Amino acid sequence: MTAALFTRSAAKPRTGRPRDHLTLGAGCVVGLFVLLAVFGPLIAPHDPNAVDPMNVNAGPSVNHLLGTDDTGRDLLSRLISGTRASLAAPAAVIVVSTTLGTFLALTAAWFGGWLDRFVSGALDVVFGFPGLIMAVLVAAVFGAGLTAPIVALSIAYLPLITRVVRSAATRERNLPYVSALQLLGAPTARIWLRHLLPNLLPLVLVQATIGFGYALLDVAAISFLGLGSRPPDPEWGLMVSNGAPSILAGHPQQSLYAGLAILIVVVAFNLLGTGLSRRLLGEIA
Repeated sequence: MTAALFTRSAAKPRTGRPRDHLTLGAGCVVGLFVLLAVFGPLIAPHDPNAVDPMNVNAGPSVNHLLGTDDTGRDLLSRLISGTRASLAAPAAVIVVSTTLGTFLALTAAWFGGWLDRFVSGALDVVFGFPGLIMAVLVAAVFGAGLTAPIVALSIAYLPLITRVVRSAATRERNLPYVSALQLLGAPTARIWLRHLLPNLLPLVLVQATIGFGYALLDVAAISFLGLGSRPPDPEWGLMVSNGAPSILAGHPQQSLYAGLAILIVVVAFNLLGTGLSRRLLGEIA
């Protein structure tokens, strides 16, 4: 996981037409995959788990537009149906880590002192453990499935979002309007919800968007190792793993298509996050 820190800039954001078009295109790709995640099982042309032993590793045809895998299952149907499982797990990682990280950041920035030092020290300890290795170890201990890796990855992603939001929240906390609200007797919860959080949301949104791509890669890697989704689930990382033995036999389509789906989504989220950072936060510092 690569840390990317975005801050506000005094310079006027440069939003050239090619850059806007690139962000718009990335947003359309992300929107398309989100729609597939929601409606994929309804629009898939075949049952993604239907086995056809007489049509193994078949090439593209009218009935199977992308061909079939090593058990005769329709690859297009598995890719479409697998979008939900492939995006749901990283989405859960980002939602949990972003929500908890934002709360910890606001708490540390607001109260400061020993609490701020304790939160920073604890995050330093967590940051020392590679997230993917932590998730693999947890999955190996508690058994295959996505629940344990989601929890482990959420903890691993926590320091990044907390550090970034804490830095911005500390600056926001020291602005005069916050002191004025306190002098007027505004409750802390109201200051957080009505003023601090709305000002921090663009930064949180950018970090969550870019972090989603890395979370998708980590979840796919865990499934590739056989510690995440279990057969016959049509999850992209698992499809890459299942199709690996067929590559040497001259049938790379299952791993190829699933790998391309992962690549497209990761690149789209990264481009969308970068474009949002230019529009919402100004130039990257």
